[in-house]
Amino acid sequence: MKWTGIYLIGYVILVGGLLAALWKMGILASIGVAWTLIGVVIAIGIGIMLAVSSSGRKDNIEINRK
Repeated sequence: MKWTGIYLIGYVILVGGLLAALWKMGILASIGVAWTLIGVVIAIGIGIMLAVSSSGRKDNIEINRK
């Protein structure tokens, strides 16, 4: 579970860097605040799904009953 948190932190930093680059180029001003927030929520949701899906092995536990 600890790698999931690190992955998610890295993904949030990536999204923050992309937003900073779009802001510096002036693209965010033409898009608007509402659509920017919608895009950020979608991107973080995708990051959470990717982090959870790659968070380790999924093994079946077999119990031998006698």
